[in-house]
Amino acid sequence: MVTVTYSPGEHLRRFLETLEEATDWPTEVIMADNGSTDGSPEAAELEFPNTRLLRTGANIGYGAAINRAVAEVDPTAEFIVVANPDVRWGVGAIDEMLEAAQRWPRAGSFGPIVREPDGSLYPSARELPTVLGGIGHAVLGTVWPSNPWTREYLQETEMVSERPVGWLSGSCLLLRRTAFDSIGGFDSRYFMYMEDVDLGDRLGNAGWQNVYVPSAEVTHAKGHAAGKHPELMLPAHHQSAYRFQADRHPKWWQAPLRGALWSGLTVRSKISVAVATRARDKAARLGSTGESA
Repeated sequence: MVTVTYSPGEHLRRFLETLEEATDWPTEVIMADNGSTDGSPEAAELEFPNTRLLRTGANIGYGAAINRAVAEVDPTAEFIVVANPDVRWGVGAIDEMLEAAQRWPRAGSFGPIVREPDGSLYPSARELPTVLGGIGHAVLGTVWPSNPWTREYLQETEMVSERPVGWLSGSCLLLRRTAFDSIGGFDSRYFMYMEDVDLGDRLGNAGWQNVYVPSAEVTHAKGHAAGKHPELMLPAHHQSAYRFQADRHPKWWQAPLRGALWSGLTVRSKISVAVATRARDKAARLGSTGESA
């Protein structure tokens, strides 16, 4: 198992404590650390004998850090679990995905049902984004959540069932090692965000399936890093969205499309950062004065 740490705080402890109930198999957790300053990865390595700290030397991004850690895994391992350190494991979650892997021999990735901390369902199994669908979701998703592009992208009309999907949330994945290696792992050009979308797409293009396994369950306290550093994370998100579509529309005659995407995503990124930083700073002020919102 591999995870990427970047000052994960108490999330990492809960990740490792709940892991004990996720599988009956012995586990080794390689923590690819991208420059933590809170001491939590070092503390975890001392407390949990099944952990190993791998310092990447810098904040090299999520996909690159995962690739670095996977290179340290025993090459004979048939499966690798990739998960964020802010995941809390449900009982038997990993074993459920391993059982699904026997039912789907052509699947390269498996993903559990993902819950928000309040128990609500996070849409972790989605369709691959198209240009038109992505624009509709990006423009209308916050003001008209039930718009057809958002509903299709998030698969909101689909029943919760074990099935192949376009891509699975990278917050928690069981990966078949041969499939992962066959496409060269994560694309390290994605610093953060969309690397899981790209992975699912490339697995599909290589003849592998991405299978949603809702009998396996995890809880994800998503966004703890993004909330602290929106000025870094939100631009990275929009840059990754551009890269995904630009890679899939590389022809010279598609240059106007790429230019329009770049312009639109740049403007949206600036607006998103302004809104998020104002909200963060307001929360900090209220917290320091003891006021209520």
